[in-house]
Amino acid sequence: MIRFGVIGAGRIGKVHATTIAANPNAKLAYVADAFKASAEELAARTGAEVAEAEDVIKSPNVDAILIATPTPGHADLIEAAARAGKAILCEKPVSLSVDRINACLEVVEKNRSTLMIGFNRRFDPNFASLEARLRRGDIGAIEIVTITSRDPAPPPAEYVKSSGGLFRDMMIHDFDMARFLVGEEFTVVNALGSSLVDKAIGAEGDVDTAAVQMQTASGRIAVITNSRRATYGYDQRIEVHGAAGMLAAKNIAATSVELSNANGVSGDPVQHFFLERYAQAYANEINAFIEAINAGNPSPRPSGLDGLQAQKLAEAATVSWHTGRPVAVN
Repeated sequence: MIRFGVIGAGRIGKVHATTIAANPNAKLAYVADAFKASAEELAARTGAEVAEAEDVIKSPNVDAILIATPTPGHADLIEAAARAGKAILCEKPVSLSVDRINACLEVVEKNRSTLMIGFNRRFDPNFASLEARLRRGDIGAIEIVTITSRDPAPPPAEYVKSSGGLFRDMMIHDFDMARFLVGEEFTVVNALGSSLVDKAIGAEGDVDTAAVQMQTASGRIAVITNSRRATYGYDQRIEVHGAAGMLAAKNIAATSVELSNANGVSGDPVQHFFLERYAQAYANEINAFIEAINAGNPSPRPSGLDGLQAQKLAEAATVSWHTGRPVAVN
């Protein structure tokens, strides 16, 4: 039984806390949040106790720390948990700075801590199956990966001030997925971006519509498109073309029921948001983390290195968008 402390009782913290509380191999011991009322509400719902973040990290009754706070606090909390001998699952990103991530990973390595980064989409049954079939060779050598990710509605313009921008906040999931699928590092990034959905987002210096092209040293290509608006729901699709065929993961509708009549064929809209679309992925992610702890695996995937490499791509895309030029990635 792995005893968890969850730090951060916001939207994603609630998702993780609920998932942990329902897992037969885990116990949610503590919840901490800067807003005590949020922690108290979540603790009451999950049977946990409320404590300060520092006390949760130091507690001898906690084996693992799940970090779901705003991004600026991630690296400091990871380091504190590593020094306290805890296993760590941290929401993406570790930091908005590549240098800060490098420094944080040094602390993790020095303390031989188990660290996993919350790129939950790797654990989606559909995407995981697609990746397994790629590794099995079902379509031969990979040639081009196409990833589509569109939110149903944009966040408030105020949100982008601290988010790091679309490339670091939203597309970083797709950068990780592209690496996961291709199995190689990308060496060049070319990005375009516009504010076509909400001009207020553009006024804050961010984009809400973006496209990125990337290429590996061997020539394999990935194309990612993001939008903060999809009138038909949460659009999450992947297509991988290879020498011997193509694999595709499609959107999931609210139900599989279709109506066929003289007007044509119609079905339900796709699932509305990430909470529905990735519910199973979050559960699988926690299971994988628990298995890594029990196996003594200090680098479960997605690892700290995976978080670092995705952040490098996000930074390169941001620079490319600002300069209008392709950016090389070390």
